[in-house]
Amino acid sequence: MPTVRKFGAVRFFFYSDEGSEPPHIHAQKGELFARFWLSPVSLARPGRWKVHELRRLLALVRRHQHEFLRAWRDFHGH
Repeated sequence: MPTVRKFGAVRFFFYSDEGSEPPHIHAQKGELFARFWLSPVSLARPGRWKVHELRRLLALVRRHQHEFLRAWRDFHGH
């Protein structure tokens, strides 16, 4: 479960066995989880986050899209 980046209490990561799925990143803060597609950037699963938190997370994913995609491709060999 490689962690790509942390912003405060939010951890962005992917699971090591997800290489057959399109590139995406998970966000976790405590018991809250969300998933974002990386190309194009969009919300895949909102989990139980509040709307304003999801907007903030989506902005972070957009800002770091290339870093997240590079980490995904480097790890999964794409």
